[in-house]
Amino acid sequence: MRFLIAMLLASPAAAQEFPLSQGDARFERAALIERLSGQILTFYDNGKSRYYEDGRYSYTYFGDPRESAGGYWTVTDGGVVCVEFITGHARCDLYVQNGARLVLIDAKGDRYPVRPEE
Repeated sequence: MRFLIAMLLASPAAAQEFPLSQGDARFERAALIERLSGQILTFYDNGKSRYYEDGRYSYTYFGDPRESAGGYWTVTDGGVVCVEFITGHARCDLYVQNGARLVLIDAKGDRYPVRPEE
């Protein structure tokens, strides 16, 4: 597991610069871990990212529990969230706070706002 984490932290996606928009505020590593741990974030397509406190991760596509992917999440010193899926696929994304909105920025620079909690 330590090897896996080291590989994620050394990956180009983890080290890349994400395009920021006016008003974007990056999280420090500890603050982002605290913000995500134990949380379920819902996006506007009804996809749900679940960040378990023990490092497990799951993503449910379009809110359908039959369509999900699981893995493990870590946060780099630069505040980037990296997920290693059990399929072997990995991705790194940046969460920013923009005003009252939490936004995920993917490696391509696409932005996915998180729906406010109801």
